[in-house]
Amino acid sequence: MAHLLLVESWVGAMGTLLPRAVAELGAEFTFLTRRPEHYPQSAPDGLPHPLRLGRGVVTAETNDPATALAAARTLHADTPIDGVLTSCDYYLPLAARIAAELGLPGPTPAAVVAACNKALTRAALDRCDVPGPRHVTVPADDQQRLRTGAEMVGFPLVLKPTDLCAGMFVRRVEDWAALDTAARDLLRFEVNARGQRREPVVLLEEFLEGPEFSVESWIRDGEVHTVGVTDKSLGGASGFVETGHMFPADVGDQDHARLVAAAEAAIRAVGLDHGVVHTELRLTAAGPRIIEINPRPAGNQITELIRHVTGIDLPRIAVELALGREPALPTVPNGQRGGSRALSAAVSMLVPARAGILTGIEGTEAVAADPAVIAATFKAPGHRTTVGVDNNSYLGSVIALSHEQSGARRLAEGLLSAVSARYEEPAP
Repeated sequence: MAHLLLVESWVGAMGTLLPRAVAELGAEFTFLTRRPEHYPQSAPDGLPHPLRLGRGVVTAETNDPATALAAARTLHADTPIDGVLTSCDYYLPLAARIAAELGLPGPTPAAVVAACNKALTRAALDRCDVPGPRHVTVPADDQQRLRTGAEMVGFPLVLKPTDLCAGMFVRRVEDWAALDTAARDLLRFEVNARGQRREPVVLLEEFLEGPEFSVESWIRDGEVHTVGVTDKSLGGASGFVETGHMFPADVGDQDHARLVAAAEAAIRAVGLDHGVVHTELRLTAAGPRIIEINPRPAGNQITELIRHVTGIDLPRIAVELALGREPALPTVPNGQRGGSRALSAAVSMLVPARAGILTGIEGTEAVAADPAVIAATFKAPGHRTTVGVDNNSYLGSVIALSHEQSGARRLAEGLLSAVSARYEEPAP
């Protein structure tokens, strides 16, 4: 039986989907984590959480690469490891390094580092002439360099950290005062959610007008295979919260080809040569522009949308690639409803409009009972909310399938519009 090492994980969808893929392939995994208590014991259905169903848990300081590598070597000597994976952005470089050090299949570690650091990504794209926004990287605590950088890029611009994810602290800023505030807010966030100290550096980018998309791909032996294009809805208090996705994207053939070509050029520019990749772009009047490159399967249930329309399971492909196998692609789509396959699938997220303590969400039972819905999950009463400024703030989501090309978004958004959250004021 093949044996994988899972290095940390997100606790959301991918924390379920990757272990599911391991089990479906008849493999097993050991979970390497610095804090086992960070992860839930049970799933919402009351069964053991999939991350708890491995052959064991190894506790080691995963924020120290040398310690984590030593733990992996010890495990490998006792129970040989056949592949290494993680779903958590903050541990993608570590997983790649462990795989390389153990002589296992995986992406080139330096390429993963370049993809995970937004400033390094921009530098790699510039070297290969892959079009992107005007940009400059500056220290967040140097007001003079912030001002000079803003003058180079021009307002409005986007301020983003180089080393965070899920849209955290990404802000559109219109003037110097707003830029100063955004930089100061970010400086106060010195340690990320996994206890890793951050670099006080920001990327200032030209604000790009146009719809946003993602291209989902996988790579083996340096050859890029594109599965398709997903379109994206944005909103929330920051304007950068991902409020929904639909697969396949509602985009013409010519623009589809341009998006795919841009994503594949970006993947090659950073040097990614193995694994699953989620590349985000905006389609501007001047053509596609890369937002970021993520060397992992897409989050926010995008992989489930793809699976229900095409039958292609990207978490499963990620496991197969980690084991050095050629992915086995399905010939019959998975999305079967009423005897015919779904032509589109969409997810719509419930984003809090205010801070408070959730007392309930009305309308969820009707949503879950709708025949177009394949999944509907919502936070329970007592959940403490903040204003929705990033992708960590969701109160729930709805996934719907449609027999119409591009029909699923309308269904998912319509269903979610019938849901309303109730709050009480948080205690002072």
